[in-house]
Amino acid sequence: MSDSNTTDFSNPSTFILLGIPGLEAAHIWISIPFCAMYIIAVLGNFTILFIVKMDPSLHGPMFYFLCMLAVTDLVMSTSTIPKMLSIFWFSSREISFSACLTQMYFIHCFSAMESGILMAMAFDRFVAICHPLRYSTILTNSVVAKIGLAVVLRSGIITLPYPFLARRWPYCRTNIIPHFCCGHIAVVKLACADFSISSYYGLFDLLSVTGMDLFFITVSYTLILKVIFCLPTKYAQLKTFGTCISHLCAILALYIPDFFSSLTHRFGHNVPWEFLVLIASVNLLVPPMLHPIIYGVRTKQMRDRLLQLFTYKET
Repeated sequence: MSDSNTTDFSNPSTFILLGIPGLEAAHIWISIPFCAMYIIAVLGNFTILFIVKMDPSLHGPMFYFLCMLAVTDLVMSTSTIPKMLSIFWFSSREISFSACLTQMYFIHCFSAMESGILMAMAFDRFVAICHPLRYSTILTNSVVAKIGLAVVLRSGIITLPYPFLARRWPYCRTNIIPHFCCGHIAVVKLACADFSISSYYGLFDLLSVTGMDLFFITVSYTLILKVIFCLPTKYAQLKTFGTCISHLCAILALYIPDFFSSLTHRFGHNVPWEFLVLIASVNLLVPPMLHPIIYGVRTKQMRDRLLQLFTYKET
């Protein structure tokens, strides 16, 4: 190991990202599905933004929230996947200390933002189903903008301590990160000091942001189901519940890998590290890829506009 990796230093000038430790020989093969998923995520989310922008009939609260989700997915995946692919393809493993902390901030900030937007979309479904006659008066453009701003501010502020906590620790053991990105826990584990406060803050962030969002989503759907079960016919119940399927699929695509990754990183001491890194990559790649597919296939307005777009191109 080089001297730069063993010399005492408070803030290293660079970190070395290993990609997926133990699977270096398979990096090229692993990069193929990862690259395909990233391309699908970028094209899918840009398509959503384009369709909503071009079609005035889609200028409503649900589609504004969908655009916010698309932008969040684009930023979160683009802040990590290109660097990961450069590691796999070109062995470009170095990342400066400042760039590492910036990437850390973007990962956690936009992950929290994604969760907040899904909570806002749950509120949209609640108003649409429980108070349909007041939908346009409750969810005005002004209210949607305020909700979006609140989600952005909450995510930006609650994520600020991550890079500041990581900067304060001395890194005197090594500057090699056995990961493809600068996740908070992956970085602070290199510190030669008691970083318990960083770990506890990460758990607080998980419970207070994601936990709170899931609580309000659960409350919203409890009230939604109560209204649905009061509808007179089975057809009406299924049709109304069908308007929530896209949102429920988006929730599962985000929260299942997110919780599994967070909990295994903190408590899965006997879990192989390469498995933890693979789970983290799934957490970063799968939701941005699935969200545009889910909404493109399940939402009638989006599906109709997509068909019109491709039909127009063919003619």
